[in-house]
Amino acid sequence: MPNSYESLRSSGTARCAICHGKFGLVRHYSWRTPLCSKKCVDCFTARRESDRNWAGWFEIAFDRLTENRTGAL
Repeated sequence: MPNSYESLRSSGTARCAICHGKFGLVRHYSWRTPLCSKKCVDCFTARRESDRNWAGWFEIAFDRLTENRTGAL
């Protein structure tokens, strides 16, 4: 008899990584992640692209922080 952890881990139903919807006849993959539709693929790639560009936001915030400090002196 499986314990509760094993039964939660292997529910037997595979779901989309973005919308948690059921898979149809066609399953799309992006970076080895199973996705249910082209719409979810586009959402996944947009999310990865925005995650990749976090350094640009950090640089903008750092520039504003240094401008505020130099203007106060």
